[in-house]
Amino acid sequence: MASFVQRMMGAAKLDIRTYEEVEADTGSMGQAIGVVLLSSLAAGIGSVSNIGLAGIGVGLLAALVGWFIWAFITYLIGTKLLPEPQTRTDMGEMLRTIGFSSSPGIIRVLGIIPGLQGIVYFIAAVWMLAAMVIAVRQALDYTSTLRAVGVCLIGWVIQVLIIALVYSVFGGPPGAPPGGPA
Repeated sequence: MASFVQRMMGAAKLDIRTYEEVEADTGSMGQAIGVVLLSSLAAGIGSVSNIGLAGIGVGLLAALVGWFIWAFITYLIGTKLLPEPQTRTDMGEMLRTIGFSSSPGIIRVLGIIPGLQGIVYFIAAVWMLAAMVIAVRQALDYTSTLRAVGVCLIGWVIQVLIIALVYSVFGGPPGAPPGGPA
C-alpha cells in the first residue's frame, strides 16, 4: 500500500493504479479529506492577496461541502443516468477517488507569486479536470473515458446551477454587493 504522499503524487500523475487503490481502500477516506483540505489551503494561500487570510477558512469549509456535493451529483449521474453494465460503486468510492483528484490543486500555492496566479490557476484547473475524469472513470468502472467526461460535464452544469440558485437566494458570497454574485 502506498503512503499518503505517494498516493497524492500518483493521483497527480493521473496514474490509474493509484485511483484503483484508493477506490478499493475503505480506510483511505481520511486521506481523501486531507487531499481536499491541502488543495484548498494551497488555493487559499495562492490567492491570499485577493481573499485575505479570513477567506482561507471559508474556502476550506466550502471545499469540503463542494467535494461532497460534487461526489454525490457525480454518483447519481454515473450510476442512475449514464451507467455502463459493469458499473458498481458507492459514495465512499466516489468520495475517495474524487478527493484524490484534487491533488494537482496543490500547485495553486504558487499563485502567491506576483503575476503567476492566473496561469497557475488555469493549469491547476485543467489538470484537476483531467484527474477528475480519471477518478470518475475508475470509480464507476467505465470502459469509456468519453462517458466519464460526459458525467463530469453534466455534473459541473448541475453544480453551477445549484451555486447560482444559492447565490440568488442568499444574495451572493460574503462581501458581494446586494442583489447577486460579484
